[in-house]
Amino acid sequence: MEEAPAVVHFDDVSIRYGDTVALDHVSFKLHPGESRIIFGAAGSGKTILMKAAAGLVKPDSGRIFVFGQDITHLKEGQLYEIRARIGFLFQEGGLFDSINIADNVAYPLLNQPTLRHKFLENGHDKSLHDRVKEALTFVELGHTLEKYPSQVSGGMRRRVGIARALITEPALMLYDSPTAGLDPITSNNIIAVILKERETRNTATLMVTHRYQDGHLMAKFRYNPDSENIEQVPPVAETGKHQRTRFYVMNQGRIVFKGSEEELQAAEDPYVRKFRRRS
Repeated sequence: MEEAPAVVHFDDVSIRYGDTVALDHVSFKLHPGESRIIFGAAGSGKTILMKAAAGLVKPDSGRIFVFGQDITHLKEGQLYEIRARIGFLFQEGGLFDSINIADNVAYPLLNQPTLRHKFLENGHDKSLHDRVKEALTFVELGHTLEKYPSQVSGGMRRRVGIARALITEPALMLYDSPTAGLDPITSNNIIAVILKERETRNTATLMVTHRYQDGHLMAKFRYNPDSENIEQVPPVAETGKHQRTRFYVMNQGRIVFKGSEEELQAAEDPYVRKFRRRS
């Protein structure tokens, strides 16, 4: 079967800030339904890679393609339509404390002209309220519309952030440390929501995380829409699907490791070994 076009393609990308190399000859591809889990020490280039994928920073050399379009030299105004197809989850959720949860989730549709036209002004049968309620129900927070961010837990705020990203039906999701600062049970619930999005919409997922368990769950589990449960993926010999998740380790702006979870566990490089599962 012919491989689907890449959602994101970095072709020998380098970014510098003065004498500091933020990204150093980075190349990779991400296709629909695939996940890339990015580990690395502070300052290793993880966040810059995410920003570059969204066109927020420009490469000094190399090229970046998103949805098949070369965005390397596009101006800000030319990126609106591309960014309308990208969902972002910031580390702290990025919610506005002064407005309620329903208005937080609706914000992208109301404040981006491309999205407003696509979802609210183009003959679609769902009202704004319906779309907000559907997005919050997807993350099991349909009862929180009138609450304010300060009235819900940290894990719930993170899920509201996911709902706000998903309301635009993005083809690409960028997650910046989605479980940072959360307890293990809440963190696993967040990853379950991310799995649900990946499986139901074939979304491409780029995730920066410091928690090994996040990558393990993304690699070895999936959402079953029939049972509406998270279940373990059968061995690759049976389905071939869990290899859609690959692990990257970054160091000083370079991707120093690419591979499966098993290959990460077997790695011998001392730096890469820091990000393996602790036995």
